[in-house]
Amino acid sequence: MPQSRAGRITTGVLLVCGGTLGFLPILGFWMVPLGLLVLSHDLPAVRRKRRRIALWWARRQARKNGADRSAPK
Repeated sequence: MPQSRAGRITTGVLLVCGGTLGFLPILGFWMVPLGLLVLSHDLPAVRRKRRRIALWWARRQARKNGADRSAPK
């Protein structure tokens, strides 16, 4: 990841834009979440959304694991 803020933002935007062309060879939809992850380092709005998703995922996994443990075997 680039050290400069401008470099990170440019890289993130290019990854997101490249991800929208995911139907083409080499470019893929995998670039969108990676670009958003890079952008979340510098942009508070993207960081808040990433954090919200991470908390949702952790709660979901905890609920899923808790349900598995309480089920009779």
